[in-house]
Amino acid sequence: MVNRKSSSDIRSVSHIRTRTARVGNSGVPYIAYLKISCLEMEKARREKEKLSALARVADIDARLAEIEAEKDAILRHQGERSPSYESKPEPGKKAAGKPKLSMPSGTECFKIKY
Repeated sequence: MVNRKSSSDIRSVSHIRTRTARVGNSGVPYIAYLKISCLEMEKARREKEKLSALARVADIDARLAEIEAEKDAILRHQGERSPSYESKPEPGKKAAGKPKLSMPSGTECFKIKY
């Protein structure tokens, strides 16, 4: 007589008992420290990214200031602005008007208005 087991009696890998279900991950100290170290590494990467972005913004602001200064110099050279264009007039005084260019007679020039 052969003792055969039915298909419901056969055990597989899923029937093996393990200890993983009995111990929660929150009780293991090294897992908590690993999570903390991962968070600290991400924080360091984000701070470096933030500093890089702030440096790029500072570079952009510096270039914008250079552009405005160059544009102002060109306009002053063309007579569109007076040298003290950026300074505000004192209260009670009128702002200085456009300076007149003294051009030699017989020469003409054109002006570009923005």
